[in-house]
Amino acid sequence: MELKTRTDKIRKILRTIYSDVKTPLIHQTPFELLVATILSAQCTDKQVNQVTPVLFKRLNTPADFAAAPLKSIETLIRPTGFFHNKAKNIKNCSRALLDQHNGLVPQTLEELVKLPGVGRKTANVVLGAVFGISGVVVDTHVARISGRLGLTENKDPVKIEFDLMEIVPKRAWNDFSLQLIFFGRETCMARKPKCPTCPLDKLCPWPLKTT
Repeated sequence: MELKTRTDKIRKILRTIYSDVKTPLIHQTPFELLVATILSAQCTDKQVNQVTPVLFKRLNTPADFAAAPLKSIETLIRPTGFFHNKAKNIKNCSRALLDQHNGLVPQTLEELVKLPGVGRKTANVVLGAVFGISGVVVDTHVARISGRLGLTENKDPVKIEFDLMEIVPKRAWNDFSLQLIFFGRETCMARKPKCPTCPLDKLCPWPLKTT
């Protein structure tokens, strides 16, 4: 079966299962989502959502984070893990927003990835969820599942991103990324995927399926 045809079939099934998708990260502003997404690295969305309500009551704007002592930020975000680096990145990112963007979150990938702690994944999350700008988010779930489904042969996230952009319509980039993420959490897990009951089983060429 031709790759784009198989991809369309996969997309149709995932749309049926996950018809209304949006980022699980709780946020009220573009900046809050930017911070939450930085915190989500190597951490579950559930854990981030437990931390951010308290965090954003104490610190809510780029000016707040830029002025806050690093130790204070570390204490507030500690449960998300890797809190030393995350606190440093968020503080430096806040300073950059104030210095270069008048405290506003930029609306282009090129500008976002220049901010400290912001890679393509984080940038695409913010662009899609807040500004409605199409982008493919490649996290560990998307990378794993797109490989198992034979949608890419690459391991590098940026190369995977561009491979998926070639076979998925631009209008569907944001939703397809989220659908793969939800599918990865519920069915196609890293260690024990539910292959026998997987709705994509007949479209999946992965040779290591569980029984």
